[in-house]
Amino acid sequence: MVRYFSNSADIGSAWEHVASAFWRRYPNPFSAHVLTEDVLHRELTADGRRLLSRRLLTKTSRLVPPRWAERFLPGGGGGNGGADNASRCVVHLLEDSVVDPVSRSLTTYTTNVSHVALMKVEERCVFRASEEEQPSSSSTSSSSSTQLRRDVWISSGVYGFNRAIQEVALARYKANQRNAMKGLEYALSRLQDGGGEPSSGTDTTMKDEG
Repeated sequence: MVRYFSNSADIGSAWEHVASAFWRRYPNPFSAHVLTEDVLHRELTADGRRLLSRRLLTKTSRLVPPRWAERFLPGGGGGNGGADNASRCVVHLLEDSVVDPVSRSLTTYTTNVSHVALMKVEERCVFRASEEEQPSSSSTSSSSSTQLRRDVWISSGVYGFNRAIQEVALARYKANQRNAMKGLEYALSRLQDGGGEPSSGTDTTMKDEG
């Protein structure tokens, strides 16, 4: 059984600004757990319209509560060492992205490539210029905004614990996404202020849908 969740957000900045800030999110004060980001591949499509990228992200994460999950993690099985490993794990994520400046959309597909025996989290994010802005190919006025749609699928093959792991993972995902939005807003503020201290000019509203 797969646990599905989705939410949406309205970001009070033009898509061009959001797409630019996306690549400049790290480091920021809200994502200290992100250790590295490495570009593995990048190319333009044959028609020169879209930019395709693949990145490897390395983060630290508390995957699940250590008391009952340490047996499933490397070095687990009891003792303080297992609990420490469970509470702070290194996680590798693979992120594929497609940037289409013509349709004004940025789509990312992210999944963990480590600890997959414990759980697998697959996420799709679509940043798209607000519908009312789409007909205008050149308008990026201050009233422009960007719509973000997130879909996430969480699965676990740990017999007897899969549902509990999925629910804890979903709770952690929601908490992490709040920080992720703060990090994006931080990058947007620095971009719009020319790299200075963040301002309060970026407005974001979020809505859970599942």
